[in-house]
Parts: sequence; structure tokens; C-alpha cells
Amino acid sequence: MTRREQREHCFKMLFCQDFYPAEEKEAQLELYFEAPVEDVTCEDGTEEILHRVDVREEDKAYLKNRVQTVMLRIPELDEKINGVAEGWKTKRMGKVELTILRLALYELKDDGEIPEKVAINEAVELAKKFGGSEAPSFINGILAKFL
Repeated sequence: MTRREQREHCFKMLFCQDFYPAEEKEAQLELYFEAPVEDVTCEDGTEEILHRVDVREEDKAYLKNRVQTVMLRIPELDEKINGVAEGWKTKRMGKVELTILRLALYELKDDGEIPEKVAINEAVELAKKFGGSEAPSFINGILAKFL
């Protein structure tokens, strides 16, 4: 599994966590790996896979560990985001953008294996794929303040 695929799975798993009460979060992490394949038919008639979770056990363990680590840090990450997001507190942000910011900030500040520019670029790519039209520039602007 590539780092980009790992990051996308982490994003999806973190995104889902905001919709469940605390007592269900652990079970929901497990259920993520049992999700069916989701696809869509494009305008040109081709099919595109939107979601497929077909991971090895070691990748599953890595993803769960990473997501759990980020989840434990959410209050601290949100405080840092609130400190630089002028006019935008985390409570007002869209769930997609907030989840991307949390994951990217974790990568910027706590993951020594990922260069800062890579973390920001990958966050912008997630925003292009999953966020609205303004999401990439919003994400880039917030994360640039941390450099």
C-alpha cells in the first residue's frame, strides 16, 4: 500500500469517527475494513472505484494505530488550528476540511518521516478529491501558517 493510499484510508476513517458516539468509535474502526466496494459510473460510461478496503493485516494494524493516535490528539490539534485560522474556528469548519487539517497537522508536527511540503501537498490533494471548490486553497492557507 502506498503512502497516499494509507493517507486516504486514514482520512476516511477519521472522517467517519465524527459521526459516532465515543463508545462506538472502536467498533466503527473495525467495521471500516468490512465496507463493501463502492463505485460510480462516470459520464463517459466508465466505472470508477470510489472506495475499496482490501488491505493486508499489517496495513490494517498500521491504519488503526495511526487513526487512534490522531484521534487522541484531536483536542490539541484543534487548539492549534484555532490558533492560526483567523475567522474560522474548528466548530465552523466543514468536516472534510477539518479532518484533512487534523491529519495534515499531525503529519507536520508529529510524523518525522514525512517532509513538511509533502504533508501539505498531500492535504491539498485530499481537499481536491473530497472537498469543495474552495477547500484546496483553504487547506493550503491554514497549513502554510504552521511552517
